[in-house]
Amino acid sequence: MNITSFLKPFYETTVVYDDQSLGDALITMTKHRYTSIPVITKDQKYVGTLTEGDILQFVIKNVDCLNSDNLSKYLVSEVKRHRDYEPVNVSATMPMLLSKASNENFVPVIDHNDTFVGIITRKTLLDYFFEHNFMVL
Repeated sequence: MNITSFLKPFYETTVVYDDQSLGDALITMTKHRYTSIPVITKDQKYVGTLTEGDILQFVIKNVDCLNSDNLSKYLVSEVKRHRDYEPVNVSATMPMLLSKASNENFVPVIDHNDTFVGIITRKTLLDYFFEHNFMVL
């Protein structure tokens, strides 16, 4: 089974850029109600995943950002990410994809040039298996 059939492509995926302000990133996450979001560069390279916990720890360590206006002074790239979601290549096998999806909300997908091409959500995979009556014992 080809994993690209589960892919939510880049142009449909909400992302934040590493040179974007932390305030803008937080607004994006809040607007879409995401607890984690892919971080990419302007040339579409995946650099990691930003989580609410990463932002919270950053704010706690940098007391001056407790005012939401001050979050605009910092870039997403300045936030230490504590657990980046490891991407898979578009040619990855289904077992490899499932092992990654079992631990994360989504799996970032990159191509052979390490360009971010989209994500595969755990929900998409679960919906597929439920629709096709796969039994899990």
